[in-house]
Amino acid sequence: MPEIYKIVEGILTLQQSNPLRLSGRANMNTLRDVLTQSERDGVALGHFNVANLVMVKAVFNAAVETHVPVLIGASEGERDFLGTRQLAVLVTSLREELDVEAFLNADHTHSLAKAVEAAKAGFDAVVIDFSALPFEENVARTKETVEAIKAINPAILAEGEIGDIGTGSEIHEQPQSGFKSLTTPEEAKQFVHSTGIDALAPAVGNMHGMLKSMVQGTTKKHLNIERISQIKRATGVFLTLHGGSGTDDDDFRRAIAAGINIIHINTELRVAWRQSLEESLGKNANEVAPYKILAPVVDSVKRVVSSRLRLFNAPRTNVAA
Repeated sequence: MPEIYKIVEGILTLQQSNPLRLSGRANMNTLRDVLTQSERDGVALGHFNVANLVMVKAVFNAAVETHVPVLIGASEGERDFLGTRQLAVLVTSLREELDVEAFLNADHTHSLAKAVEAAKAGFDAVVIDFSALPFEENVARTKETVEAIKAINPAILAEGEIGDIGTGSEIHEQPQSGFKSLTTPEEAKQFVHSTGIDALAPAVGNMHGMLKSMVQGTTKKHLNIERISQIKRATGVFLTLHGGSGTDDDDFRRAIAAGINIIHINTELRVAWRQSLEESLGKNANEVAPYKILAPVVDSVKRVVSSRLRLFNAPRTNVAA
């Protein structure tokens, strides 16, 4: 085996055996610390999904530019593409080099095995998503997964999900049909109490993906702010807004004031990535150097992330009730 591969394998093995050792976290706030302070300050933590190095670099560059904490997410599909342990090592390396508060989340994890894999790799959080199952089965499987990942790392943040907000960070021609009713405060309280989760992702008018009209800027998503307030009062845990892309800016501000702590943005990044990549390729048909083609793509995605980070971290002032 070539020496470089032995070194990399040694690093990966070290992180798997002790997820906290590589990250330098003895000298930095935990994800829970950051969320607690953000809630006190009336701001929210931006969560941005990554699927390749371009997007990882863009999110880190935005965090450096805005000087605020950031949560980097990768779904099961994104982790399969990037490599779960490889992504964890990359994020650790950039976090230490750039000295930013960047945390790593295993987004929409649908099995115990995948959750355990992420916890062993050193992820800071896992979104345990059995929301497609009947409520009682969702409770049982979420509880089992919470116990398993906290046995690996007691500090890991476990998030559960209830309600239907559609699937896929994609562009839709029409609204997805078949949505269930909004999450109720009563079921949210029962779910949190029964599972032991640290954060809850409810259905409050949000949806995954964006309509084509949202990409064009002619329509926006709107949230049920009162329901967010009710769920926050009933549960007392951190609340996550999934499917944030395309949401009205004022709704974001009011949602944060009502109790939202983490906001997920994915489709907006994918749109910026594709549009800027097509533009870059079109500018010079003879360019074949990937780093030259992709440099403006990194910058385009970074601008989207920076814009959202500034919005989510603006002081909470003059917010309509």
